[in-house]
Amino acid sequence: MRQMGVRMEELSGVEEVVIKLADREIVLPRAQVVRTEMSGQRSYQVSGEEFERKLGFEPTEDDIKLVMEQTGAERDKAVKALVETNGDIAEAILKLKQ
Repeated sequence: MRQMGVRMEELSGVEEVVIKLADREIVLPRAQVVRTEMSGQRSYQVSGEEFERKLGFEPTEDDIKLVMEQTGAERDKAVKALVETNGDIAEAILKLKQ
């Protein structure tokens, strides 16, 4: 492979590989990773046990109370607004005041 200009190297000390998707993450703890370089391009081969982690925003109690106080909205509406705005308090308040 070296004669063809291909270099391969196993990376040591890899603790975790995370592939982030729009709605979830694929996590490979203690993954084996091999980096290959050919014609100036790098690619990675990842193998190991995997699990999926769902992504979602969960507002803090302080944020919920603040939005409720600023808008007079009920708790469930404040939570919904915070989730829809990904935790942006100002945007959640504006959304509820419309």
